[in-house]
Amino acid sequence: MTRLATRLGIIGIAERGGGDALPITFLHGVGSDKSAWLAQLAAFGTERRAIALDFPGYGESDPASPDNAPAHDRFADAILAALDALVLDQVHLCGLSLGGVVALALAHRAPDRIASLTLADSFARHPDGEAILERSLAASADMRALAAARVPLLLAPGADPVLAASLLSVMAAIDPIAFRLASAAVWPADQRHRASLIGVPTLILCGDEDRVTPPKLSDELATMIPGALGVRIAAAGHLPNLEQPAAFNAELGRFLSECEAKCAG
Repeated sequence: MTRLATRLGIIGIAERGGGDALPITFLHGVGSDKSAWLAQLAAFGTERRAIALDFPGYGESDPASPDNAPAHDRFADAILAALDALVLDQVHLCGLSLGGVVALALAHRAPDRIASLTLADSFARHPDGEAILERSLAASADMRALAAARVPLLLAPGADPVLAASLLSVMAAIDPIAFRLASAAVWPADQRHRASLIGVPTLILCGDEDRVTPPKLSDELATMIPGALGVRIAAAGHLPNLEQPAAFNAELGRFLSECEAKCAG
């Protein structure tokens, strides 16, 4: 299955695995799509249903429907519609950057649907968000040029050039209209109050060389969410799931095991 029919339109989906363990859902960043999570689908699909979804307008998803709600809430509603279509009452939710912003919004709008949160290289509020949004909107007319300028900033120095080339290809192919909406969803978002209300186990991951959402923003997020655990991924920039998948998967796997052990106890 690559296209999922929901009450809000088609959502692109990739998934692996099954079994009785609680499923995990992955949400991508503004410059990628569901393919960013292939290493995680392979790893976690051995023990549970692992699902990666495209945001509206990305990958194989339909464009977003017109709406006056804040963009991150519209994206959260689209993901919730996908969970409904998949008949998933509750999931572990892992989002990176934009995906983390949307995961926070979803946890606020439907807290009973989320067993745990993993927020990677994200934030409750970005101090330079408005300026980043302005630059993103201005550059989006030429997505290939934008990607060529942005990809080196996403990765830690010395990153695999094959990975960089792959990221450039994916970002260059994003529809400019979808990119603008996603940029409006992530960069100006202010969810500090929502973060303080989170009541599920939460893991905050961040590449220790992230230049887009610096580690201090993850540290701030960890202090806002009651009981949140903060972990740095060494030798990684803004995309630790791609740059250091083994370390990322190990930290996420440990967290899920601890969550489920507590629930079983």
